[in-house]
Amino acid sequence: MDDKNAQVVQLFGKNAQLYEQKFMNVQSYHDALDIFCRSITREQASILELACGPGNITQYLLRQRPGFRILGTDLSPAMLELARKNNPGTTFQLLDCNDITTLPDRYDGIVVGFLLPYLSREATDKLFQDAASMLHPGGVLYLSTMEDDYTKSGWRTSSTGDQYYQYFHDAAWLKETLHKRGFRLIDEQRKTTPGPDGAPVTDLILIAGKLEC
Repeated sequence: MDDKNAQVVQLFGKNAQLYEQKFMNVQSYHDALDIFCRSITREQASILELACGPGNITQYLLRQRPGFRILGTDLSPAMLELARKNNPGTTFQLLDCNDITTLPDRYDGIVVGFLLPYLSREATDKLFQDAASMLHPGGVLYLSTMEDDYTKSGWRTSSTGDQYYQYFHDAAWLKETLHKRGFRLIDEQRKTTPGPDGAPVTDLILIAGKLEC
C-alpha cells in the first residue's frame, strides 16, 4: 500500500461512523444495482465486494437477493466492524484489493463501489485483470466511480479537513480497458449531483460481463 492509499484508509477509518450516517442509503443507485442483480442468474450466487465500507451496498443486495453468498472486504477495520453490524451473518474480512487473487474461490459477481477514485489507472487496470481471473465465465462486474478527465486527479480536502488523493476516470478509458481484459459492457449510467463547491459531480456506473470464452 502506498502513502496515498494509506492516508485514504486512515481517513475512512477515522470517519467510519460519519460515512455510515451519510451513505447507508443507496437509493440513488437502486436501478443500477438491480441490473447487477438481474444479470446474475444463479440463485445461490457467490459475490465478492471490494471496499465494502459500512456494508451499505451489501445490505441492499441481500434485500434484493437473499440467496447471495457475499464476501465483503475492506482495508479499514472500523468499516468492517460497521459492515458486520449492518449485515449479521455475512462474512467480511480485511483485504487489499491488490490481493484478491489470493482468495481461494471464484465468484459469480464482483462489486466495486467507489473504490476507483482511490486507484490510479495502473492499479485500475490490474484490478480489472484480477477481477477477470476471479470471475466464473459469464460473471458480472459492477463498478462505480467519479467521472472526469484523469488529469484532474489530485489532492483534495475532505469536509473534516483531512487531505486525500482522488483519481478521476473517464468512461472511454474504462470501457476500453474492460474490453481489453475480457469484459463486455452490460449497462452504463450517470448520476449528476452538486459537489461541495456547487460544481456538478458526475458518478459513473458501469456493469460488465466476463466473456464466456
